[in-house]
Amino acid sequence: MIKAIRSGLWTCSRCLRQTPRARGPPKRSLSSVPGAAFSDASQTPVDHSPADRKHEDTLLRQIFDSPPTFDSFGKTLFGARGNVGLFRNRYLTSPRGFLVFAHVTIIKAQYVVDKVLAASTLEDYKALVRDMDRLSDLLCRVLDVSDFVRVTHPDEEMQAAASQAWSMVYQYMNELNTTTGLSDQLGKALANPDVMASWNEEEQTVATLLQQDFMKSAIHLPKESRDRFVSISQRISELGSTFVQEMHPERRYLEFPSSQLFGMDPTLVKKNTIRGLVRIPTLSSEATAALRTVYDEDARREIYCATRTASSEAIQLLETLLKSRAELAKLSGFASYAHMALQDKMMAKTPESVNQFLLALSKHNAPLVEEEVAGLIREKSARHQNKAVDLQPWDKDFYMESIRRGMRSRRKYDDRLSAYFSLGTVMQGLSRLFTRLYGIRFVPRDTLPGETWHPDVRRLDVVSDTDGHVAVLYCDLFYRHDKSPNPAHFTVRCSREISEAEMEKAAEQYHVKAPGLPDFESPIDAANDGMGVSQQPGSIKQLPTIALICDFEQKRQRNEPALLDYHQVETLFHEMGHAIHSTLARTSLQNVAGTRCATDFAELPSTLMENFCADPSVLGLFARHYSTDAPLPYEMVVDRLHVSRRFEASERENQILLAMLDQKYHSLQPGEDDIDSTEMYLGLQREFGKLPPDPPGTKFQGFFGHLFGYGSTYYSYLFDLVLSRRVWQVVFSAGQNGAAIDRANGERLKESLLKWGGSRDPWRCLSDTLQDERLINGDEKAMSLVGSWVTKDDFQG
Repeated sequence: MIKAIRSGLWTCSRCLRQTPRARGPPKRSLSSVPGAAFSDASQTPVDHSPADRKHEDTLLRQIFDSPPTFDSFGKTLFGARGNVGLFRNRYLTSPRGFLVFAHVTIIKAQYVVDKVLAASTLEDYKALVRDMDRLSDLLCRVLDVSDFVRVTHPDEEMQAAASQAWSMVYQYMNELNTTTGLSDQLGKALANPDVMASWNEEEQTVATLLQQDFMKSAIHLPKESRDRFVSISQRISELGSTFVQEMHPERRYLEFPSSQLFGMDPTLVKKNTIRGLVRIPTLSSEATAALRTVYDEDARREIYCATRTASSEAIQLLETLLKSRAELAKLSGFASYAHMALQDKMMAKTPESVNQFLLALSKHNAPLVEEEVAGLIREKSARHQNKAVDLQPWDKDFYMESIRRGMRSRRKYDDRLSAYFSLGTVMQGLSRLFTRLYGIRFVPRDTLPGETWHPDVRRLDVVSDTDGHVAVLYCDLFYRHDKSPNPAHFTVRCSREISEAEMEKAAEQYHVKAPGLPDFESPIDAANDGMGVSQQPGSIKQLPTIALICDFEQKRQRNEPALLDYHQVETLFHEMGHAIHSTLARTSLQNVAGTRCATDFAELPSTLMENFCADPSVLGLFARHYSTDAPLPYEMVVDRLHVSRRFEASERENQILLAMLDQKYHSLQPGEDDIDSTEMYLGLQREFGKLPPDPPGTKFQGFFGHLFGYGSTYYSYLFDLVLSRRVWQVVFSAGQNGAAIDRANGERLKESLLKWGGSRDPWRCLSDTLQDERLINGDEKAMSLVGSWVTKDDFQG
């Protein structure tokens, strides 16, 4: 498979005629190509000398905290320069540009396809993996930017054009994925010892991944079976999309007299009162608030059951989806869909290994949950004159909130924690942290006309002390009414080495002046669509281009900074962990660049970052009061963490049960017509849960939308949460004695894990990072070992 579409944070019609080209100049070596020494004539090199670093550091805070500073930043440097295109992609100056970009890309891709299909000599086969990686990169160039634009850009015409371009290239990609000649040629290369000996570790990894993708797309089957595979895959896509979009509760609204909702915020009660009754949407923030605050147990029971009971239509859709996935797995020769999904691109490799991890995790988490349940029972008993009581499912949120409220009431600080976390200071702190750990920093950079999708977007260049400009980071961090509130990290373009052959081809093409095509200024410009590259002796690489999306409130009218609550600081650190992974893993092949690694490995760098924002030495780098400049009293963070982590084991139990359910559902065998998805979920609660199980009649699984997007891989976040905590303890000594800002520790993480992206076995990366040989095989024993790394101190220390 040429390109595996990724869902969520990460994130291919043919051209009817080929644009005529003028005869190009004779082929020349890269060193003789005019303009080859410069990555982009529009990108004048920035002076990053040490004398300027203090100014850069100050400016970084100001462009996020001071609207007037940002408004005036870089506005007069380039005069009346025309539209340079979104992300400086010269095609993307208008909606029509997306379609031109897609057409030109398909022409370029077909040239590579023809080259691969015609391979016959040893040298041809040695070059094949890089040719196929380039083919994948060409398609990703359109798919990734279009995917970003169609869900983020505020202009509906741009969204529509991006969607059309995405569909064109996606359709072409699917044609390639059923082209048996590509798979056959790759198989010949992999079977040739001389070819394999010529490939480095990265090339061998990519070749194997591509072969596995082809196998999973049933390309080895007869045409009739391949057609059936496509048909079932389409059915699954439609069922899954409908399941996610149409999920709703059996009862859409609940009604109560206001007297029954005593304890709930009176403002919410009044807002939802209609003709003397309080009408609450079943799936709403009001219902969530009621479960936490309403004293009446009967009301809480009714709300709880309604919020845990999906419609019969949702359950039917889910069970049909599960049966279809089992059928697809059987057609492809796998024991179950879980086996099919986990075989490659996952550290776990098999459902058995996942279950070993989840069982070990559940075993070690259970005593922590029992302690928390005992605390809830004591709280309930105290409210009932110390009588013996049983904890009911609808009691959990109410008494958790009661205990947390008591903890918060004992705080002795006048100021809010957010006063010490202006967005600018947090961004400044991240840059200072990365400088200490990895020798890279954020440098504010002006944007040119057309480069960003909204005036609020800030551009930061990521600059290395040793390698110069290594990535471009676009930050769209402020609230807009037409913008998704969900934080996200998008890799718009991956790292990849641009070959001399590509440069020679670009040297032939960039002179072409045709209506509707960009006017490129150099071969490098043409080879990279106008976007940035980095250059080292003997190597030219695409710059990783990343977009970070958040939803922080900006107080522009008062010229005050956006102040982040602690959860928002954690979110920004988490998303920046993805960005640093994309930045430091600057591989030569894009299939394994940055976050294009094992799915259950991709969240490790981001969850690891959440530990840093709780560390006193890290907070000491930047956390100061936005108006008085007083340093943050660290006790405020300790209190905040103490409250938020009070019932962390219970929350983790819920995630463990959902991960187990995901495995159970996707281990179904084809032909199992009597699926009872409800009993399967309630059975897991009764067997492994320490919290009271849902009452009969509830059907929560119908709200578990991740079953579609994460089919059999939902355990990944839990897995990476445990791994990241272990790395924090072993590599960074849990922050003791300034270990969180020690350069040697940062280099250890970078050299052992971050820089490899997906080009090295993640178990080897983890084993090297932790210096633990027990992990090297990545077998069931290793998975069980990871599951045992849960203690109270691990997650509540």
